[in-house]
Amino acid sequence: MPLHEHLQRPLSRRRFLAAGAAVSTAGALLGLAPVPARAATRPRPFGRYGSPAARLTPLTLYVDPYGRGDFTTVQAAVTAATGAGYTLVIAPGVYRETVTVGVTDPATGQLTDAASEMTWLGAGADPRAVVIVYDNANGTQKPDGSGTYGTSGSATTLIRTDGFTARRITFANDWLRAEHPDISNTQAVAIKVQGDRSAFFDCHFLGHQDTLYADSSALGVFARQYYARCYIEGDVDFVFGRATAVYDHCHFRTLNRTDLATAPYGFVFAPSTAVANPRGYLVTHSRVTSQAPDGYYKLARPWVPGSDTTARPMLTVRETALGAGIDAVAPYINMSDTYPWQGQRFAEYRNTGPGAVIGVPENRPQLTAEQAESATREVYLGNWKPGRR
Repeated sequence: MPLHEHLQRPLSRRRFLAAGAAVSTAGALLGLAPVPARAATRPRPFGRYGSPAARLTPLTLYVDPYGRGDFTTVQAAVTAATGAGYTLVIAPGVYRETVTVGVTDPATGQLTDAASEMTWLGAGADPRAVVIVYDNANGTQKPDGSGTYGTSGSATTLIRTDGFTARRITFANDWLRAEHPDISNTQAVAIKVQGDRSAFFDCHFLGHQDTLYADSSALGVFARQYYARCYIEGDVDFVFGRATAVYDHCHFRTLNRTDLATAPYGFVFAPSTAVANPRGYLVTHSRVTSQAPDGYYKLARPWVPGSDTTARPMLTVRETALGAGIDAVAPYINMSDTYPWQGQRFAEYRNTGPGAVIGVPENRPQLTAEQAESATREVYLGNWKPGRR
């Protein structure tokens, strides 16, 4: 099996949780193979990326949960990276922590340049080997008693600086509804990305509601993001936000649900693109599969948040395989009847699969060949070439 196919194999938290409910480690909950005992003495935890004794560059820092690097947590390494251009090499392991990249100047309230142009490299050959995970939800009470975290505050990882790149890492939030029946605000973000020129290669994003928050730092900022060969799973609005984001050869997986008796179980995309932004979400050469019954998921619904009632959400899905889990008759639905999806910027082009069948044309807006010439990675990302130095 080619490596890229192996990296896209479905990885469901619920499937593995059900199979091993008696096991309480985060690795088991995520369906990850436990780190073998020999890892504690393995001589090269960072693979080809050097070591503290043989750094790739002076700005390379090493993270290892067994103490063989410079730091045992990702946040400690991020905090130590006080300038631009640092690289973090992260050894295989499960890092149960929250991580924030980006420093706010207390005098101005603005982000500083610290930690910009940062790269994280998972040292394993598979993104499932390096996992950053925590379990806060929107409705989780903060330890200090000051209230709940809210959606943004629930994020396991928060990227606030420009020029961030990650390779072969799993970002997860393993908070589960079934374990917290008293909490109604069940958004639980695996990662929130706000920076411009943020790129993720061969990464996994695991959660249920609001898994991947592809956003920007402010309403007037059009942050460009690129996701290549990534795996993203969830149920409700699990890819959402106002970024200009390209999803290239990605795999989106909708989860089964036992807490609902009828469709829809959820929605893959919920963009909240600013009206002034000419480019929202672009999904190209990807696929959408499902664990749920056929037709139980909508492809998207528009999110017009209360903080920006002028938003005009934009989503283009092109040359993508839509599985039977997507409702082909009515793939789009309103989040609020005040902002019907038909008035937003939703479009498709040359999609395939049972979820892409055009039975009701007015429910499947299609680009013309001429319009599709502007719906490309190159147009969306402009002068930024992700992955190139």
